[in-house]
This record gives sequence, structure tokens and C-alpha cells, in this order.
Amino acid sequence: MSIYVGNLSYDVTEADLTGVFAEYGSVKRVQLPTDRETGRPRGFGFVEMSTEAEETAVIEALDGAEWMGRDMKVNKAKPREDRSPSGGGGGGRRNNSFSRRY
Repeated sequence: MSIYVGNLSYDVTEADLTGVFAEYGSVKRVQLPTDRETGRPRGFGFVEMSTEAEETAVIEALDGAEWMGRDMKVNKAKPREDRSPSGGGGGGRRNNSFSRRY
């Protein structure tokens, strides 16, 4: 299971996050998603700990804690929702609002 860490400073690195979470157990993986267009961090990340007990301890200790000038949001990550192609897009033709002139 993964831990969601939100409201992070845009200056946070994976090494920074690993250092903080390592105080509560063994960190297996840290992931900081970046914006596709700018390459900047998106202000949140995911951390995987070795055991569920370590995850629980880190969530209890760090949720709401101030770090780098921000109050972190730390909780169990929700499973990623499947983004199917149905229900999206339409190339600007949503609700039949595209009109043609002849």
C-alpha cells in the first residue's frame, strides 16, 4: 500500500521526503509526480514503507505536521481510478455545440 503526501513545497526532493519518512521505518520507494508541460513538481507525492505498521505510524505522526513552511496532508493513497476513453474529450464538440456554416 502507498501513502499519499499532499501540500508539499515545490522545492521538496525525493531525498528530502525519504529522509523525513525514514525516521519512522524503512522507505521502499518515493515518487514525486511532475507536471508534463513544465517539469515542475506537482506538490504531492507517494511513499511506500516496508510494513503496514510503519505506514500507520508515519500517517499518525506526520498528518498535519508543518514541514518546509506547509502543513502536510498524509494518508493512505486511494487506488488509481481507471481513466477509460469513454465520457471524455470530444474535440470541442461537447453537447453538440459545434456548428457548421455553409
